[in-house]
Amino acid sequence: MRIISGSRRGAKIAAPPGLGTRPTGDRVREAAFNLIGPVDGAEVLDLFAGSGAMGLEALSRGASRVVFVESERTACRTIDSNLERLRLPGAAVLCTDALAALVTEARAGRRYDLVLVDPPYGTFTNLRQPLSTYLPRLLGEDGLVVVETSAGERPELGLLERTSRRYGAARLTLFEHP
Repeated sequence: MRIISGSRRGAKIAAPPGLGTRPTGDRVREAAFNLIGPVDGAEVLDLFAGSGAMGLEALSRGASRVVFVESERTACRTIDSNLERLRLPGAAVLCTDALAALVTEARAGRRYDLVLVDPPYGTFTNLRQPLSTYLPRLLGEDGLVVVETSAGERPELGLLERTSRRYGAARLTLFEHP
């Protein structure tokens, strides 16, 4: 894997060892950021961050801050290592459960311009209710939520769907406030 664009374009990104993490591939990441548009100065929340590829891409493209949330310790160490190697400022890694982080961030009144949600494929249905409850409270006025699921899943969040597109085995769905 590599950074697609921005200040670290072409830099390699490490992925956690094993099959527990499914990093978003270069093609899908590029498609996501083409749909998202510019992220200069954005505050970003990367839930189920895995290798951190999506959040790292956002930082490379000019996001001012990315909060990476990942529950697997090995994946958290990989994100830290990627951040150190790429020398990308403006990052925080929370090694905790994504739903617990959602609750904490919402209670703290934090707002994000971009929220990236990439849970393990096949789990979105079980996450739908808590995500629908907390994501609207975390999303800034003109913010976007980008959800990656398996191609066969059609996520719903109680937000306005901007677009939903398939890329091989993946589906990207963008949401915004109604």
